[in-house]
Amino acid sequence: MKYHVKDLSLAEKGKLRIEWAEAQMPVLRKIREDFSREKPLKGIRVAACLHVTTETANLMITLKEGGAEVTLTASNPLSTQDDVAASLVKHYDIPVFAIKGEDEKTYYEHIESALEIEPVITMDDGADLVSTLHRKGGEALKRVIGGTEETTTGVIRLRAMAQDGVLAYPIIAVNDAYTKHLFDNRYGTGQSTIDGILRATNYLIAGSYFVVAGYGWCGRGVAMRARGAGAKVIVTEVDPLRALEANMDGFMVMKMEDAVKLGDIFVTVTGDKHVLRKEHFLAMKDGAIVANAGHFNVEIDIPSLEEIAVSKRRIREFVEEYKLDDGRRIYLLAEGRLINLSAAEGHPAAVMDMSFANQALSVVYLKENATKLERKVYRVPEEIDRNIALLKLRSLGIEIDELTEEQKKYLNSWEEGT
Repeated sequence: MKYHVKDLSLAEKGKLRIEWAEAQMPVLRKIREDFSREKPLKGIRVAACLHVTTETANLMITLKEGGAEVTLTASNPLSTQDDVAASLVKHYDIPVFAIKGEDEKTYYEHIESALEIEPVITMDDGADLVSTLHRKGGEALKRVIGGTEETTTGVIRLRAMAQDGVLAYPIIAVNDAYTKHLFDNRYGTGQSTIDGILRATNYLIAGSYFVVAGYGWCGRGVAMRARGAGAKVIVTEVDPLRALEANMDGFMVMKMEDAVKLGDIFVTVTGDKHVLRKEHFLAMKDGAIVANAGHFNVEIDIPSLEEIAVSKRRIREFVEEYKLDDGRRIYLLAEGRLINLSAAEGHPAAVMDMSFANQALSVVYLKENATKLERKVYRVPEEIDRNIALLKLRSLGIEIDELTEEQKKYLNSWEEGT
């Protein structure tokens, strides 16, 4: 079996951590039991480009139990957990191509290696695998019947491809499932971003000015958790509706040009480019900490920071100190890459349980329905979304009411009023 991981001797530690995550993923565990019995993915080849974490490992094992042949590569150069990658190879015979800290050249070589499986379904987080496959074209692209996309950034890229008429096969936007973005994006990103910042810096958040760029579901989560840690939270936005919502949620809202004069910690979580740039760095306080929780490091204009700095040094693991000509220091965390996966372990397994349940069931849906779908981006079918929510509630010991026949009739009619 072909693979490329850091060190197979790390596998035993990885296996224990995979099992720990599995214990907190009851929905995916139930799906795995069904898959093991029914083999709904028999004969399907899946190439996955995801963060190589304990939760992802459980998804890969589930797909394999369902009969699929799978390969896995990293969706970010700093997000791989090397012990998990080793365990997938050694204990589960799943080819993995991922090493934490790999350079960009190796990153794309690993994507190419994962594609050697000749997938009929792709599974992506950020759309790098899909875009690589589209650049290759030919038979490799023609044999693909569908794919899934995990994150906001990837969905944006794929919808742009569909709009331009270049998307070659249908994609299910797992990110748009309610059981994904309402929980994973908000509670997962919120907790794990704070976790990553604290592990990297050991900084006291209480009493600080904490600037969150972007108030989508991920930004909401980060702002909520920062406030919970005692920070004075500032939100910057370009969308008037989200800015208004942030204001009514009790956060300060202002332009970034004003926020940079106050901020102690900055987190970008927009999915866009150069949210923090040269003019912002020049106005920051001495000791400002800059981090990114969006998928790509382009949210921070790192080349401009390099340009204005007179010196640079690594002062802690995951902390680069940039000194400006007037002596002020700006600290960039994790090279501007995903702070929650670079310096911490990413989202808790309990929320990834729902996200990856969506992934697993969406792959089955694609196998059964791809020929009926157009070459565009689709939401997860509502039936799958609601079923995952019900399974999660039951795993928590929670039962909810059902509509009576009278109530169903009332909701579906117009004749009866007050």
